[in-house]
Amino acid sequence: MPAMKVLACTGGIGSGKTFVCKIFERLGVPVYYTDDAAKSMYCRPDVREKVKKAFGDGIYADGEIRKDALAACVFSDPVKLKTLEGILHPAVFDDFSMWKQRQSSEFGFVIMESAIILEKPLFRNAADKILTVSAPLEVRVERVMERDGATRGQVMRRIGCQMPDEMRIRNSDFVIFADGKAALLPQIEMILDYFDDGESL
Repeated sequence: MPAMKVLACTGGIGSGKTFVCKIFERLGVPVYYTDDAAKSMYCRPDVREKVKKAFGDGIYADGEIRKDALAACVFSDPVKLKTLEGILHPAVFDDFSMWKQRQSSEFGFVIMESAIILEKPLFRNAADKILTVSAPLEVRVERVMERDGATRGQVMRRIGCQMPDEMRIRNSDFVIFADGKAALLPQIEMILDYFDDGESL
């Protein structure tokens, strides 16, 4: 049996990548959500001990990670952020690898959803193909403002910290435009057909 392929789905905040992934799921393609997995890693004993060692016991309260304290600690200090990523990313990657082995897909591939995959070689090297979900800037801003109750300035700052869409697209094999106007299903079906036809990967 051929090895299960990995399609990495990426995109900036508000691009619609999670919505697109949910459609793939409904069509029978297993999806691994790296953000959700990363959040769950904080409760894993080995990860918890490493995080405590790096940031102090006070970073946890009643066995739960203090997200506000951790965010304040790492997002103002690139060195500490790199330390945290060095703990979390290998744990998430190992979890993904085990998850992948348990999956079956009639299309012969699974999806790894990750906003940062193009910036992280550990995850990038696990992907056979890259899909970017893209949307116009104003559409993205409005989506995030409505979803998170954030101000326009807050959303723009978050977008400014991410890789530009143009760069993502240049480094991708497929692009889905989720602008709220173009039909998503035909774009998704083209990708399903690509894998289902046994194209050389």
